[in-house]
This record gives sequence, structure tokens and C-alpha cells, in this order.
Amino acid sequence: MDVSPPPKSVLARGLRLLGAFGPSDVDLTLTELAARTGLPKPTAHRLLGELVGWGALERTEGGYRLGMRLFVLGQRVPRPRGLREAALPYLEDLYEASHENVHLAVLDGIDTLFLEKVSGRRSMPIISRVGGRLPAYCTATGKLFLAFGAPERLRRVLSAGLARHTPHTITMPGLLVRDLARTLERGYGINREESEVGVSAVAAPVFDHRRRVIAAISITGHAGRLDLERLAPAVRTSALSLSRELSHATANGTLVLPAPTLDHDPAADQGGAEPSRRRASRASSSAATPSGSS
Repeated sequence: MDVSPPPKSVLARGLRLLGAFGPSDVDLTLTELAARTGLPKPTAHRLLGELVGWGALERTEGGYRLGMRLFVLGQRVPRPRGLREAALPYLEDLYEASHENVHLAVLDGIDTLFLEKVSGRRSMPIISRVGGRLPAYCTATGKLFLAFGAPERLRRVLSAGLARHTPHTITMPGLLVRDLARTLERGYGINREESEVGVSAVAAPVFDHRRRVIAAISITGHAGRLDLERLAPAVRTSALSLSRELSHATANGTLVLPAPTLDHDPAADQGGAEPSRRRASRASSSAATPSGSS
């Protein structure tokens, strides 16, 4: 529920109605939408009618659901489409080799956002889904974005707080700092039941031609049967192969991927991965100092 005052513009109010739908919502009633957005029922009803007319929403017996026009519009977003199309063959190869859940993820704010997921009948059912998100600090993919990212990125995560999702979630800033340092050292990220009980993952970074981490690939499955260290080389090989393909395509202009929008560090354009390690280490130290945790 959005507790902030309702916006004044019609466009902002319509967007708030669309944003009221959560990951698990199939449809919502007028009463639920009005309550979540803080809009008066008559105003919400009028705007919902306009959104239905445009195709952003559809009427159902239970109220309203997101419409197919939003799905079609979402497929036109250039960064996910280009990444997904390039990455899909590598994801499928990893699935055939492991028969586990395989993800392609990007950073969105302080969360890891799943752009693609390949799984099958032999894969363990897990909470992730295409278009879903999880906090970066408790996912294998997200730790890569934090470890290789600019200092401000980690500071934002720590400022937002490290909420506990499972008994294994890292909630002390000092421990997270050390875990990110190990992630940089080995070149891949690990999640040991930190976002979902019984589920572990290993992930590797995907770079563009300027050596910026623009995505991550992961294998995720049952914590009791997944040998993360054994799978890590395969994930890293796939990520490096995708990086080479994307680097070549972005360098010669055949593929245009917008640069990461959050806290990009211009020094990354000149120094490659090793300077990124040093910057992340400095960020970790400065972020951990005021926290009082170690």
C-alpha cells in the first residue's frame, strides 16, 4: 500500500494504479486498488475505465488485471530484449548440463531483476520468475553487482537495511563486506540459502566492451544437491562467452545496450576489472565503518 499523498497529475495517478499490482496479484477489486493507492473510489473508477480502454488493464469477474498491451510494450524495452536474445543459447546450454534453474539477471535499483529463466521438470521449484526481483545482497547475481559496482551502490544497499529473509541471510554489514570481498577474489557469487530456505545458487558476471558488469548468469537449485564450486567453472565459461559476444556486438554497433543507470563509475571505462576490485574494497570499508558491525 502506498501511504504517500495521492499525486495531483492524472498521469501519475494512473501510473500509481498500475503500480498497485504486486508480484502475486492476479486481479484486484476497485476497493483494493483505491485502498492501495490512496485515491478516492470515484477517481479510481474513472481512471481504471480509461486504462481498460487503452488496454493497460482488463476487466475480470474479480475486478481488474494487468492487460496484454503492457506485455507487448514491455517486450519493446531495448536492454532486456537484446540481452535476453543474446543470452538465451548460453542459458539453454547450462540447463542441459545441469537440469537446474538458470537465470539471466540485471541490477534494478538495489535489487536483482530476473530477465530470463530456463527450467524444466527436473528443476527444483523456486520463487524466482521472469520480471521478479529479489534484494541484491542475498542473491548470487546481486552480490556480483555489489562487488563489482561503484561505492555508492553498496552504500545505498546498506542504508536501506539488510532484512532477514531466511536464517542464513547476511544481515550484518561487516559480514556482507567480507562476503563481497571473497566474491571479487574468486570471480563468482554464491548464495547459500540466503533468499529462500533450501535453495542455493552460483552466478558469474557478464561484461560489456568497457568491462562493466551489465548482467549476471546463475544456476539455482536444491541446496542439498547443488555443488556450487563444481558448477562455478561452467557458469563462468558461459558468462565469459556471452561477454565476448556482447562486447563485439556493442563495440561495432550491431547491438546497442543502454549503460547501467545506477551509480556508474566512469573510472570503470578505463581500468577494467582490477580497478573495480579496488573501488569496491574502498566502498566496503567506508560503508562498513559507520555501521558498527564487523
